[in-house]
Amino acid sequence: MTPMREARGSKRGRREVRHLVGVWLPVLLVVALLGAGVGAYRYDWGQRYLPWLSADPATEPEQVLPPAGLELPEWTTPAADAQPVDEASAIAPDRVEAAVARRLADPDLGPHVVGAVSSLAPGGEVWTSGDGRYLPASTTKLLTLGAALDVLGPDRTFTTTVVRGDGPREVVLVGGGDPLLASQPLTVAEAGSTYPARADATTLAVQAADALQGLGKVRVRFDDSLFSGPTDNPAWRRDYVPDDVVSPITSLMVDSGIAADGLSRSDDPSLAAARVFADALRAAGVEVAGEPQRVVVQPDAEVLASVESAPLSEVAERILDVSDNEGAEVVGHQVGLAVSGTGSFEAGAAAVLGTLSGLGVDVTGDEVYDGSGLSRRNRVSTTTVLQLLQHAAGPDGDAMRNLLTGLPVAGFTGSLTYRFADGPALARGLVRAKTGTLTGVHALAGIAVDRDGEPMVFVLAADRVAEDKSLDARDALDRAAGALAACRCSTPAAG
Repeated sequence: MTPMREARGSKRGRREVRHLVGVWLPVLLVVALLGAGVGAYRYDWGQRYLPWLSADPATEPEQVLPPAGLELPEWTTPAADAQPVDEASAIAPDRVEAAVARRLADPDLGPHVVGAVSSLAPGGEVWTSGDGRYLPASTTKLLTLGAALDVLGPDRTFTTTVVRGDGPREVVLVGGGDPLLASQPLTVAEAGSTYPARADATTLAVQAADALQGLGKVRVRFDDSLFSGPTDNPAWRRDYVPDDVVSPITSLMVDSGIAADGLSRSDDPSLAAARVFADALRAAGVEVAGEPQRVVVQPDAEVLASVESAPLSEVAERILDVSDNEGAEVVGHQVGLAVSGTGSFEAGAAAVLGTLSGLGVDVTGDEVYDGSGLSRRNRVSTTTVLQLLQHAAGPDGDAMRNLLTGLPVAGFTGSLTYRFADGPALARGLVRAKTGTLTGVHALAGIAVDRDGEPMVFVLAADRVAEDKSLDARDALDRAAGALAACRCSTPAAG
């Protein structure tokens, strides 16, 4: 090729390069910006790596811009005569009757239906339907967690520890009854979407490994003696534990006793937790010999490492939101420990009823055998549940306020996320309730806000539903609760 041809070729090549750059560079820049935007949103890069450029929503909430497309109303000063809860309007029983009676007469609900509605503040009129006594299913969790929040306090945490054993090379994992103890730490993605934070056995093992450096080969032991009595509740159906409906309840459980496959449950959750811990020790460089063994440690054993749960206030919200059976049972055992010194199904149930009675909640005739509501022998009155919710909302209920904030929101969160598709659309977001479901049993208990903005507490339940009518019965209860949100069921407060 001649120099002239080479020059022309070089110029042509440079023009092609410039052309490609001119066409594709803007595209690549746009893609990069979009990718960075998604990354910044998904992984909080801005606050993590450039904190000085971002507003802190805790200290500078006025600087945090709303999402695009969201128009917020102008701020208005609250009315000077806004009334506190204890002066709220009362319900009008005849209006409640008109709103829900026809819906509770739906034949899909079966022959035994109960309902009760009252104002959020105690002392007002109560509308009732049926004999008021029902099989509560998972609405039992309201009683368990309400009592726990009162007895233990919303700030209570639960500690899982590692201590030195009796032998020179023994290390013992000690269960502290953490209802949400996990096997593994959350990933970055999970941490952004999981509430509340979890303590985990792997992080505990990493901490313990530092204390065990230079010790050589160790043997892992575990202590789950905090709880006593059977791990399978005698008041449950005999197939619940064998068929993996619920895990055996111990003071040392990871992932609620659920196996890594997410399907089966361990027959011995404490041993499974110890195995997870031993494997994590090995991964951290500690040589571990043999299979973990169950022991009881001395009270003054040297603590090598520990992890702490989220506060009970957050744990309670999580248990209510997803209706966590194992979590509720562990918390029930903790109530028994706090009241009588015994952490068992029987002691926990007795302590729950005793605590509520001490708060002025009428538990006359109530029978409770567990903390989760799996027992079909449980019987509770609608009065008990109404009074508990009223107490949690009242001036003396600060300790158990999370009983209300943890209630699933109709059509949006937790066990009510995919509910309330039928009936008044405005009920979605205005009804917050704990669900209760067993074979033949459907219940809702919580708070509905009516068309005038007045909150009401309610319990609606049917516990003799034909098996082939289960979904229809559930929808009928949703429509009844939704009718409370759609009605004007309150009378003005006395001036």
